[in-house]
Amino acid sequence: MLGLITRDTGGTILFGILGLAIVVVPVLNLLVPETSVLHLSTYTVTLFGKYLTYALLAVALDLIWGYCGIMSLGHGAFFALGGYAMGMYLMRQIGPRGVYGHPVLPDFMVFLNWPELPWYWYGFDRFWIAMLMVVLVPGLLALVFGWLAFRSRVTGVYLSIITQALTYALMLAFFRNDMGFGGNNGLTDFKDILGFDVHANGTRVALFVISALALMLGYLACRAVVESKLGRVVVAIRDAEDRTRFLGYRVEHYKLWVFVLSAVLAGIAGALYVPQVGIINPSEFSPLNSIEMVIWVSMGGRATLYGAVVGAIVVNYAKTWMTGALPEVWLFALGALFVLVTVFLPRGIVGLLRARQGAE
Repeated sequence: MLGLITRDTGGTILFGILGLAIVVVPVLNLLVPETSVLHLSTYTVTLFGKYLTYALLAVALDLIWGYCGIMSLGHGAFFALGGYAMGMYLMRQIGPRGVYGHPVLPDFMVFLNWPELPWYWYGFDRFWIAMLMVVLVPGLLALVFGWLAFRSRVTGVYLSIITQALTYALMLAFFRNDMGFGGNNGLTDFKDILGFDVHANGTRVALFVISALALMLGYLACRAVVESKLGRVVVAIRDAEDRTRFLGYRVEHYKLWVFVLSAVLAGIAGALYVPQVGIINPSEFSPLNSIEMVIWVSMGGRATLYGAVVGAIVVNYAKTWMTGALPEVWLFALGALFVLVTVFLPRGIVGLLRARQGAE
């Protein structure tokens, strides 16, 4: 594993920054007094943690788009499903402390007069079952969807449209109150995670550290894939799918494997996102969110992995600033950013830096 990073300059820098952040952020938040200019607020820690979950999601998308040529416009679905699995666990931890004081049913079920807990909520009071569902649900959906799509040899823009239709259909389904997932309001008002107050400073710092570690492990997994024989075949599929198939490779199997791995990573990112933002609702399935993810990867630089991290953090920082300072122009700025990057920075920020280094 260490060899993968030492051969990857961008990855080495990324790991150095993340390692430093894992040490510095807890110190500045928990040990430096609030009166000090060096103190890092819990709000900022949470914001950084959210950016890291987005970065993991971007790495997952770059794996299939940058290296396999599958431009998914529905990866928000896998992210949201992982988030809902975590949200269901957090809701079961509330117990009688909810507004209605029911020992088993979440508040929204009491409000909607549900007589009992739906069968698909069973087991979510156990952390290990919830974490298993974080991996299994997005993975199984990707397996079924990918098997049907790749077996039918759906590619290019048609596959992108189908993935977008998938996440839109899930958004409409989760908006329904009778689905048992909170409808329009989703899942919120979380109290504890593994017995720790989810709002406490220490818990927020721990979630940030776990998000950083998850990003590092996810990056390593993706780097191991792209530098293996499997990765070389995947790149060949991206560049010349018909020729690769002619050479005897089962293209559908390779694409399916990478697609499922990417979906699982997206689900893990969603699970880490939810306790930090404190809510999960159907808007996370919005096709616009999936399109934004493509912009992150495009902005940072496709087929680099660390470029996806850069793009996710830069774009979301800009979004945080602009939605506060100029909320009415954010969507226009996002669209303009995508056009400008496509025209003037086809290889993203990382490609621009590489070109300058080469010129020097």
